[in-house]
Amino acid sequence: MLRKFALSTVAASALLATPALATDITLGVLNDQSGVYADLSGKGSVIAAQMAVADFDAAGKGINVNIISADHQNKPDIASNIARQWYDQDGVDAILDVPTSSTALAVADVTAEFKKVFINSGAATSDLTRGNCQPTTIHWTYDTAALANGTGKAVTEAGGDTWFFLTADYAFGHALERDTKAVVEANGGQVLGAVAHPFPGTDFSSFLLQAQASGAKVIGLANAGADTVNSIKQAAEFGIVQAGQKLAGLLLFINNVHSLGTQTAQGLQMTTAFYWDMNDDTRAFSERFRAEAGAPPSMVQAGVYAGTLHYLKAVEAVGSDDAEAIVAKMKEMETDDPLFGKGYIRKDGRVIHDMYLMEVKTPDESENDWDLLKLVATIPGEEAFLPMEDGGCAFALAN
Repeated sequence: MLRKFALSTVAASALLATPALATDITLGVLNDQSGVYADLSGKGSVIAAQMAVADFDAAGKGINVNIISADHQNKPDIASNIARQWYDQDGVDAILDVPTSSTALAVADVTAEFKKVFINSGAATSDLTRGNCQPTTIHWTYDTAALANGTGKAVTEAGGDTWFFLTADYAFGHALERDTKAVVEANGGQVLGAVAHPFPGTDFSSFLLQAQASGAKVIGLANAGADTVNSIKQAAEFGIVQAGQKLAGLLLFINNVHSLGTQTAQGLQMTTAFYWDMNDDTRAFSERFRAEAGAPPSMVQAGVYAGTLHYLKAVEAVGSDDAEAIVAKMKEMETDDPLFGKGYIRKDGRVIHDMYLMEVKTPDESENDWDLLKLVATIPGEEAFLPMEDGGCAFALAN
């Protein structure tokens, strides 16, 4: 009996000492690495994903993570082809980032076809969780509805009750115009007109002259990245603000404000999900990120970090690379990270967290090159994002 006990004890010890089978995960960061959104996304998003893997100690938890990346050039067909190859041939389990709404919608469709995971941080269109929602798409950082409920509402309530839109002619621009128009009108404002410009654009003079001629109090810039920067610079050359009209940059990133400088951008209000100088946690992360990337993170890059971290938590909990189980676990678990704080993921894939209405500092208020924004108001997540029952996401509303 003693001998049998000794043998069984040894066998049990051996079993306990045997490590669990590792889970192999490949993440694909797909974004603009050479065009108008490269600064706010690009290689910085790859760095953010790498930081999330390191901070989670994935290897120490038995998760072997490989990160690859590609430039989609802001073209839906290129993005779709890359996504298809990644899923079909390269063993990619999840795609991250994907700015440019038209490319994001295309990648969401391919992801659903292959039953993989898509965690979007870069695209704005609220259609990702509305009529074009997909069961394994998570929309992390912001969307056009939240931007409208932030900047659009604030500017209208402050007296900007007539609007004219300068709109990037693709999915993002039209979604942002649509969602902001709804907010303006709901708050007693009126939209006098709109003009669509090519994406990406370089010369906005004829479009700005149309906006100026409209007599609208507010020119809503329903564009992003370099298009927004160039629109604002050319508006300054025409003296549009000096003549009494107000510019509303409906999607501005910290990189855009830095490019413009406080002398040009001072007083502009913007809505963001993240600012590097919000608190000790955001400052600590941003200092580490800046050491690698050369600049503080944009909200897109911060969203890549947070989304990757939450995904890895779900992989650990599930114990496999089963995409549907991982997404279900992501929606089941509360989101909690040092950059966005606590939140949750709705059935339609929309991540709910606070948004922030910020204002660009004056040159006298700014203490250094990246000390650019001050907080105007915190917008609770439930108020910032479109209610799920109003979004029309069929699979979410059916359950």
